[in-house]
Amino acid sequence: MKRAMLYEGKAKKVYRTDNPYELLIDYKDEATAYNAEKKAVFVGKGQLNNAISSILFTMLHEAGVDNHFIRKLSDTEQLVSAVTIVPLEVIVRNVAAGSMAKRLGLEEGTPLSQPIIEFCYKRDDLGDPLVTEDHIRELQLATESELALIRQSAAKVNDVLSTYFDALGIQLIDFKLEFGHKEENGQLVLADEVSPDTCRLWDKETGERLDKDVFRRDLGDLSTTYQKLLERLGAAQ
Repeated sequence: MKRAMLYEGKAKKVYRTDNPYELLIDYKDEATAYNAEKKAVFVGKGQLNNAISSILFTMLHEAGVDNHFIRKLSDTEQLVSAVTIVPLEVIVRNVAAGSMAKRLGLEEGTPLSQPIIEFCYKRDDLGDPLVTEDHIRELQLATESELALIRQSAAKVNDVLSTYFDALGIQLIDFKLEFGHKEENGQLVLADEVSPDTCRLWDKETGERLDKDVFRRDLGDLSTTYQKLLERLGAAQ
């Protein structure tokens, strides 16, 4: 089933399969932060992210959010639909944190009156800059109808994940999504991954970070943190 490697990113390798409309994703143990300026390897991270992302993609599908996930294949591998990625990172924020808090002079942890959706242009050479919808139109990164669908889907993901994590005693602070068109039929779906690499998750009682900020800010061992999160998700299955 596994054929030639198509692409290697910061956290995953993507391979062709016998089916031209399906790809195999292999999660790596590498962690990066600050546009790959900070790098490290954590044994078991790929296995943990694969397990967590598989749980969350399955749950989102059951909640009516179309995504590229088909099934988990092994400890580090999953089968997904081949998609052509829309060159946008879609960031949904419920609480001021990270770059937004710094950029706007807000104290980290400040609740937002409503979820805020931001867009970044997927260009590593430019540092994935923040863009407005006018920029998106000017650069022809997405059509009006695609943007509307992306906003609708991102809001739905936020509602589903916020409710899911809240029941586990976890606050969903913010998260990053990517979308793509299925190569088989052109359908716009959620893609990439949904994991503690792409979400900020804080314990509601203690404020403990259960995400990649543990690595970004040297708050503890990343694999131990992700294992703790997986155990909480597993207890809800």
